[in-house]
This record gives sequence, C-alpha cells and structure tokens, in this order.
Amino acid sequence: MAVTSMANSSIRDFKKFNTMNAFNNIGFPVSYLVVAGGGGGGSSLNSNSEGGGGGGAGGYRTNAGTSGGGASSEDALSLLPGVHEVIVGAGGAAGALSNNSGGSGFLSSLSYISCVGGGGGGFTTVSSALDGGSGGGGGPANSRAGGDGEAGQGFAGGNGNSSSLAGSGGGGGASATGIAGGANGSLFGGPGGAGVASSITGSSVTRAGGGGGGTYPSSATIAAGGAGGGGAGGRHQSGTAAVAGTVNTGGGGGGGSDASAVPQAGGSGVVIFTLPTQATATFSAGVTQTSATVGANRVYTVTATSTTSETVTIS
Repeated sequence: MAVTSMANSSIRDFKKFNTMNAFNNIGFPVSYLVVAGGGGGGSSLNSNSEGGGGGGAGGYRTNAGTSGGGASSEDALSLLPGVHEVIVGAGGAAGALSNNSGGSGFLSSLSYISCVGGGGGGFTTVSSALDGGSGGGGGPANSRAGGDGEAGQGFAGGNGNSSSLAGSGGGGGASATGIAGGANGSLFGGPGGAGVASSITGSSVTRAGGGGGGTYPSSATIAAGGAGGGGAGGRHQSGTAAVAGTVNTGGGGGGGSDASAVPQAGGSGVVIFTLPTQATATFSAGVTQTSATVGANRVYTVTATSTTSETVTIS
C-alpha cells in the first residue's frame, strides 16, 4: 500500500534540521586586525627654537599576522551568532600652540578585543610625552622621555635630546621605537617608528607608524613619519607645517612648534575582520564599512563609527 501522507511534525523537524547553521553552537572563526587612533603631535615655542614630539601610533592587535610591540599573532577567535561591539577610534588632536602635548588617540575594539590609542607627542616643559598603544615622542631639552607603548600593541616614543636646546623625539610605531631627537646645533626631530604590514584584506598594507618630531632650522632634514601612516614633523624656519597621521591607519601626527610649523592630529584607526561567506554581518546605523569576498571568507573593513555604542550582528 503506497504512503500518501507524512506527519506534520516529521516535515517540520526535517526543515528545522536542514536549515541549521553548523556554526550556531561553536561560533564563527574570525580573523581580525584592530588598530586604534594615533596620537597627535606636540607643539613648542618659537622663542625656544624647538619642536614638539611626534604622536605615537595607535595600538595594533591581530590574529592574522604579527601584532604590535614585537608580539606574535594572537590566539584564534570564534564569535557566536549575536550582537558584538565594534568601535573605530578617532585620532588624537594636535597640541595647541605655545607648548602643549598632543592629545592621545582613542581606542578601537571588536567584541572583547580592544586597542589603546596612541600617546600624544610631548613638549618642552613636561617630563615626558604621553603613554599609549605606542608612546608619543619626548619634547626637546633635558632628556624629555618618550611615552611608553602598551605591551603587545606598540613601542615607546623616542626621547628628546639631552642638550638644553635640542630636537624632539619621534612617536613610537607598531614595529619600532621612535628615534630620539638630534643634539644642540642640529635641532632636528627624530623620525617616527615604523608600523606593521598585514595582508588580511588580500593585499599587504602597513599601518600604525609613529609621527615625526618637529624640527627647527631650515638646514635640517624634516623628520619623516614612520612607515604605515605616520605624519612627518614640521620645520619652523621654513614655515613647514607637520603632516597629520593618515586616516584609517592609526598613524601618529607630526610634531610642530608654533604657528609657522603647526603640529597635526593623529590618524583614525580601523577594524578589519573576516567571516565565512555563509555568515551574515549586519551593522548598526552609525557604522561606515565596506566588504569584499576573499576566498572562502568575506572581509569587512570598518572605517568609522559615529558613537562608542555601535555594533555588528552576526548570524
């Protein structure tokens, strides 16, 4: 006798089983790169014939290559379906003119993975620059110390020179310490420390370079920003403004002096992560992002979040 019907419960259970996601209970495997905002460059006084320290790069963490501060790749990450925090940190402000340190950058995060913003560059009358993901460069004169970097995220900034009238340090980068400023008579700022390269998007990009320190005489070479978005320092006698850290690299801003060599802000950070193509990522309204398929994964690049309460929902 032929079977002409099936119990409704059997059909229902088959449909439920057939549409279950294999990752629902174990989480989706995620590769990530999280970079915080870079620190701003410091300023100084024209009468001091000096320049401010370069801003430190934003903290750099990844499980898809080398992390900042000389750390190895971080542990594998799985994210369960649901709502997760995503924040892209802004760069720190440039130091206000007439002897002010640069502002520190702001943190970036993906779920519970977070990075510290870069430290602001120092100036003449403080004992040190600001600590951060990578430390800001020390201000000139009397061995002003560069700021410390965060372990596993970045390196320290370079010191100001020990002479009473000398160059400022470059900001620290994700892969190298900022360079110390030059001695009295040279009055040049130190270059920023280099960043780290990653191919998480399918092509190699270097991010999180430190800002160059400010320079005084027109005969001195302008201090370069570290590879990976660090801004070059300003030069007073030629009226050359510093260069800001590059957007979405976490690069530190270049140090300056006064209105003739204005310091600049740090670059904003970035959050990049991958999900298997069968997963879906839905972002809250304040998130700016792009995505592209690379092999069996979809790569999401988040370049801005309008608040510190933005999210991504993974399903």
